[in-house]
Amino acid sequence: MYELEFDNNVPIYIQVLNNIKSDIVKGALLPGEKMLSARDLAIKYQINPNTASRIYKELEAEELCYTKRGLGTFVTEDQEKVENIKEEMSNALIDTFIKGMKELGFSKEQLIEMISERYERG
Repeated sequence: MYELEFDNNVPIYIQVLNNIKSDIVKGALLPGEKMLSARDLAIKYQINPNTASRIYKELEAEELCYTKRGLGTFVTEDQEKVENIKEEMSNALIDTFIKGMKELGFSKEQLIEMISERYERG
């Protein structure tokens, strides 16, 4: 069973969707790899089977997976799609980070210095 700490402020299906997208972007789910059935996805994340189906429909709409009738659901083999999702996800993280740091009163120069220091430390 997979332990995903759900955030009560974000719908569960979006959190699982983003987790799967992240697995695709990071290569934990490889291009063309067979994905879990909706039922197994529901068990893995302890979610409603209808929610699992909704997640796969959303992934298909974003062309990150495709279904072969009778065979299952598979990760897209379109690397450009994966790169686009990676860019979207990274932009969202950066935008959230910058907004929060601006609200705390940090300047661009301070942010760059802080990031450089932290990056060097690993």
